[in-house]
Amino acid sequence: MTANRTYLILDTQNHALANGELATPAGASPMRLNILDHKVDSVMEHEGVTLFSASSEELPIQCRILRQRGDAVLLEKIATLDPEVRRNLRVPIRFESFLYPLSGRWKGRRNIRSIDLSCGGIGFFSGPGLRAGERMEVVIPLTDEPLILRCEILRINELKEERVMYAAKFVEMCEDEEVMVRKAVFNIQLQNEMRRADLEEDLEDT
Repeated sequence: MTANRTYLILDTQNHALANGELATPAGASPMRLNILDHKVDSVMEHEGVTLFSASSEELPIQCRILRQRGDAVLLEKIATLDPEVRRNLRVPIRFESFLYPLSGRWKGRRNIRSIDLSCGGIGFFSGPGLRAGERMEVVIPLTDEPLILRCEILRINELKEERVMYAAKFVEMCEDEEVMVRKAVFNIQLQNEMRRADLEEDLEDT
C-alpha cells in the first residue's frame, strides 16, 4: 500500500464504519490510518477491522486495532484476504436504469429496477424474457458519469405479475470501470451504515 490512499473500513460483519487515509509508508508496521469525518469512535468500538481499497492492485487486509492517537488509529496487519471478498461485497441499492441488447434476440431497451450492487455484479427486477447466460449492457448511474457495463445473466427467479428477479455478473470490465464501480459500492455501503446508525439513534431518543 502507498501513503495518502483512502480505504473503506469494515467490521468483522462487513458493516462499513468509516473511510480512512493511510499515513504511513507502504509496508510500515504498525500502520497509521487517519479516520475521516470524525468517525474514529466508531472504529475504536471494534478489536479488528478489514481495509478495502478501490485499487485492484491492493487486496483486502484484515487488521487488529492497537491504539488510538487523536483521529488516527494504529493497526497491525493480520492477514491478506482473497480478492473475491471484495468482489462479493454486496450492498442493497435502488435505482431505475436500462438494459441494452447484445445477442440480437431483442431490440430497443428494457427498464430495470436494481436490487443490489457488488463489485462483481448486479441484481435487478425486470420483465420476463431474458435467459441465463445471455449477455447485455446495463447502465450504472451511480458514478460521476454513468457507466455502461457488459453483464451476463446468472440466475432467474420468476415472481408474480410478470416480474422477474435477475442476478448478473459484470464481464469484460477494464481497470477504470472496476475502480469506479468499487468506489460506488464502498460509498453506498458507508452511506447505508450511516443511515442505519442515525435511525438507531433516533429510536433511542423516542
